[in-house]
Amino acid sequence: MEKKELIELIGKMSIRDKALELSQVSPAFYGEDGSTETGPASELGITPQEGYQTNSVLNYFGADRVKKIKQEHIEKNKHHIPMFLMADIIHGYGIILPIPLAMGCSFDPELIKKVYHNTAVAASAGGVDVTFTPMVDLVRDARWGRVYESTGEDKYLNSVMCEAMVKGLQGDSLSDKGTIAACVKHFAAYGAVEAGREYSFVDISERNLREYYLPSYKAGVDAGVEMIMTSFNSISGVPSTGNKWLMRDILRGEWGFKGVTISDWGSAISQGPSGHGTTEGLRGSAKVCMTAGLDIEMATNGYISSLEDLVNSGEIDEKLIDESVLRVLTLKNKLGLFENPTRYIDAEAEKRYARYPEFMEDARKMVCASSVLLKNDENFLPLNKEDKVALIGPYVDCERFNGFWSKAGTENKNITVREAFEGKGNYTFAKGSHRMGAEESQEALIIGYEINETDRSVLLAEAVETAKNADKVVLFIGEHFDQSGEAHSHLELKIPETQMELLRKVSEVNKNVAVVLFSGRPLDVREICANSKALLEVWMPGAAGATAIYDMLTGKEEPSGRLSMTFPARVGQCPIYYNRPRTCHRYFSDQKHRWMTRYTDFESEPMFTFGDGMGYTTFEYSGVSLDKAELNRGGKITASVTLKNTGTREGSETVQMYIFDKVASVARPLRELKGFKKVALKVGEERNVSFDIDEEMLKYWNIDMKFEADLGEFTVYIGHNSDTTNSADFKLV
Repeated sequence: MEKKELIELIGKMSIRDKALELSQVSPAFYGEDGSTETGPASELGITPQEGYQTNSVLNYFGADRVKKIKQEHIEKNKHHIPMFLMADIIHGYGIILPIPLAMGCSFDPELIKKVYHNTAVAASAGGVDVTFTPMVDLVRDARWGRVYESTGEDKYLNSVMCEAMVKGLQGDSLSDKGTIAACVKHFAAYGAVEAGREYSFVDISERNLREYYLPSYKAGVDAGVEMIMTSFNSISGVPSTGNKWLMRDILRGEWGFKGVTISDWGSAISQGPSGHGTTEGLRGSAKVCMTAGLDIEMATNGYISSLEDLVNSGEIDEKLIDESVLRVLTLKNKLGLFENPTRYIDAEAEKRYARYPEFMEDARKMVCASSVLLKNDENFLPLNKEDKVALIGPYVDCERFNGFWSKAGTENKNITVREAFEGKGNYTFAKGSHRMGAEESQEALIIGYEINETDRSVLLAEAVETAKNADKVVLFIGEHFDQSGEAHSHLELKIPETQMELLRKVSEVNKNVAVVLFSGRPLDVREICANSKALLEVWMPGAAGATAIYDMLTGKEEPSGRLSMTFPARVGQCPIYYNRPRTCHRYFSDQKHRWMTRYTDFESEPMFTFGDGMGYTTFEYSGVSLDKAELNRGGKITASVTLKNTGTREGSETVQMYIFDKVASVARPLRELKGFKKVALKVGEERNVSFDIDEEMLKYWNIDMKFEADLGEFTVYIGHNSDTTNSADFKLV
């Protein structure tokens, strides 16, 4: 349809029609047969017939079911406006991928783009039009459960990964087969909630917000993302969902975003007395949200109940509503829904893609690329074929190691670790423990996990005996898959005690222990490291997890991930991140000096820093060389190193470039990531790895709140992780 036709269509709609078109319903609204349900409709204050006037449903899966409700919707909608299906497809559809925090560790945007393209192909066959991903919230506090949905703590890495995800999902044109619209979330700064408490507030300076938290959202806008979701939190006391400065001034004004905005579930009305307390109720929330520029209200009825009255009373200009409706209809038009409301829905294709070999192979590659080898004493890994190896732990026979949001499309039974290893070597198996024990009974109740303590000692004894009779032990332990995710903030960053007991007892009888760690967040791994010779962090790896783990442990593949989020040594260090601003009292010749930025009862440094990780070979870096020592405004200089594989097998290294502004008008970090390249080298091979540096990389929000670069001295670092000291100096002149 042409834009003028959409405008003509809006002219035929009543204010109530428009309010319904700006409202989204939950999956409970539709029954199994696709018809509207009276109960959910009455809760929204609408009739079942009016349900067909709403703009979308979320998280309603199954191609045949979706096709039926879409056909019924277009027939019963009085203006014959098609509906959206929106869904929480965070990391894969049918074939579940590693969690996004893991994928951030891949430092591989091309692979990210590919697996998200695969996701779009599968999801579109299931009838999905819009997915609520990527989440680009900057995360610095592992206590927050939703860190698993982000790609990490660095604005540059998050921005690169955001662009790759958006382009993978949306392709070149939304009218193309196998594409769906992406939705960047949560706008804004949701990852900065105080003390990592879910749904809490954010108190942040505008400089900090602009410098670190906003860039990854803007990267999504620049990549052409079609939708932005607001966040639950308030910023400086103003709820994001009703924040005009965020949505109209920054998002639409400064950044030029033309797409659709949507609230998170219920966040539009959470501004009322039972939430933030910044409005008096539904009517006040609707007024604030529409004024701020919120287009779609998710799962609540503020717009439905109040927009008509707000227009009639003169408190809202109907033109604001028309603008929102036009944006919604424009996206439906881009997706081709007016011409074909059930575009690309194919039940057979949906089933086929759920086990599609090419997509599964890409998922396996992603597991290897995102798994991080954090310790490998005495080259414990990879395993030797001659060794008798005991594979022990609650994840040995587990059929699910998917992340929290992973119930999208056809659900598959994952291949278990036992199935991946059995019959391929001298392996024995034991469960050893359940995933959670009585110590976690309160949390288990919340997540719906049934505690079983009756055979705890039996499982432990069996594991100890199995370990005694092995040359090496690999323990498959970690968080329960629902311990990280939305509404799972933690005071402690440890795996369940029953699994720690298993580790202690096994390591007492066999010192040759490696740990394969499953988690949705960085954990306190001090005791795990103390009781093992190798530690492989595989996060929640998804459908191809066990196959990839077999490949990595046996040396067929190497784990090539590098940490996208810092691992604290103790939870009391949180929030902890590599690019902290400089402080006074930092430099003394005596590092035990009392008057320093430090803790006096424990080390201040993390267990593993941003960019950490190793493979199965070693690399040597030359010093950093510059093609010139001065950078002119508008010009560039090139920094380079020679990288050599000095080990005994082929491998890959993630070469990372950081820059330090020596003197600035406000305190700046000691280094910030500005580039990275993943380089594969054969044994003895060496290669020049170079990065261009320009003025744009040196800009920051200065004391006058201008985004500019200072003339003066800078240091460029190129090396293995964010702690590298391999450097050279240059000047901006």
